[in-house]
Amino acid sequence: MTITLTTKEWEELWAEAEMNSQKNPESNEFIYQMPRLLGKGYVRDIEVYPHLLLSISDSEYHDDVLIEVPEYNHPLQFFVSILGVNTDDTLISGAGVQRSWTANNPKSQRSVGVDIHMPPSLLGTFFPTVGGEIPSQFSLLAKGNDWQTMLQPKKTTAVNSVAQQIINCPYQGIAKLMYLQVRVLELIRLQLTPLLVDQGGVQRPPRLKAETIARIHHAKQILHSRVENPPSLLELSQLVGVSDRTLRRGFQELFGTTVFSYITNQRMEWAEELLRQGNLSVAEVANLVGYCNLGHFAAAFRRRFGITPGKCLLGKKSVSGSEAVFE
Repeated sequence: MTITLTTKEWEELWAEAEMNSQKNPESNEFIYQMPRLLGKGYVRDIEVYPHLLLSISDSEYHDDVLIEVPEYNHPLQFFVSILGVNTDDTLISGAGVQRSWTANNPKSQRSVGVDIHMPPSLLGTFFPTVGGEIPSQFSLLAKGNDWQTMLQPKKTTAVNSVAQQIINCPYQGIAKLMYLQVRVLELIRLQLTPLLVDQGGVQRPPRLKAETIARIHHAKQILHSRVENPPSLLELSQLVGVSDRTLRRGFQELFGTTVFSYITNQRMEWAEELLRQGNLSVAEVANLVGYCNLGHFAAAFRRRFGITPGKCLLGKKSVSGSEAVFE
């Protein structure tokens, strides 16, 4: 079943969750349990600096949930996905007007991520030598009443490691707040640094027409919905109305990966989730996610997670190089 919500309906559901939130005054932290109607999980909001909000989310939806988001004035955002549909995603969403879009939250897909929201003016305070102004290299991240800039820097091991440290902070109280302040600034630095070119500027956002970007995002949605039996590149390009060459180049530019690599990654994420549930054999999982050859499946799974599908089925899983045991 697919549930479609307006932004108002979404906010009303979360308003009830906010009433039952837990607060830790020592670290300015609020913990919100996900509305039961939608799924399970939580969001932890921590104001690590005045006007700089850190959100740590861990959620799983009961059904496919679509949220119709209208145009609105968006703050400066830094996002890193640790687990879920977009595990390889990092995002810098500049301040400005965000176009209307539909947020897609798939059923039974656990999602873990780190989100940082802040007004763009706050970024300038981190660079005292320029008088509190945003450095010219980052001016495209503060568009005011113009369309915002969306950037997707490549996810690195360092970015993933800092995000994991934020989620697994070992301290409490004031020590926790100080620890998170350092890690949040480090995460921002790591996401911004690759965007600087030798001349000290920032790489420009993708030079694609808005209509082409929308078509390529549609292609990504099709691949996600048909991961076990995806269309060929030519079929996919015809479905979304662009040439296969434009689709190939645009997909790489927008998402930092090829169409083939994206399909493989989605299959592996789905396979890992099925194996962790423990209800199916390795062969059954391989077949479900679209692999006829068990050897090819095992090799792809090992490359992605560092362990064999059989070990994952037994309860072990390697996440970003570290092995964890699920009870």
